[in-house]
Amino acid sequence: MEIRCVWEHNGDDSLIYAENFPGAFSRGANRDIALSKIAAEVRSYIAWVGADCPADLKPVVTLEQASELAILDADSDVLFPSERRPLTRSEYLSLKALVMKSAADFQKLYDSIPDKDYSTRPARKTFYGPVPRTAREMYEHTKNVNDYYFGEIGVQADHEGTIVDCRCRGFAALEREEGFLWCSVFEGSYGELWTLRKVLRRFLWHDRIHAKAMYRAALNSSAASVENVFHFSK
Repeated sequence: MEIRCVWEHNGDDSLIYAENFPGAFSRGANRDIALSKIAAEVRSYIAWVGADCPADLKPVVTLEQASELAILDADSDVLFPSERRPLTRSEYLSLKALVMKSAADFQKLYDSIPDKDYSTRPARKTFYGPVPRTAREMYEHTKNVNDYYFGEIGVQADHEGTIVDCRCRGFAALEREEGFLWCSVFEGSYGELWTLRKVLRRFLWHDRIHAKAMYRAALNSSAASVENVFHFSK
């Protein structure tokens, strides 16, 4: 099976997205390093969604985009051509269910970590401020993009309560918008282009970034109770 890969990069620093597995990604200091990781990432993703994994996974780069953003810090502004297409009702419901599963599993992972303020990571700043270092900081950071992502396609949302609660309210607000499945292209913050498909992919991607960091940090703290709900490799 082909993994349709989108390669976004700033110089050599690279992000690879698996276009046909929305939210699955790998990073590396160059294209080849990032590509070498994507098959294992997709296997993890397929295990997470509960599907059968093909024996052979072949990464194929179908799109390249150079970026001026801090790719090293997981920033991104690419809009896939496929993300401009309208959504059918069944496509939307399937992707929405996956995004809500991701939120619920993120909550489950967070709840399983005994010491939510533990960290051995050094303090570091990026374009969006200090990098979240503890499980609590990662949880708050991931939850708090809810109103930002929905807002980029003109939907008023919030980030109050749990990650599941605020995301559910965001979808309810989205579904009150007439023609929301048309996948209109919006010019959001800083001139970045957004569609509903992109928002759904970005939720899954952003959850995975911080769930992976949270899980690995918890393992380093010898927290035997931590749940590998996303099926990350150790």
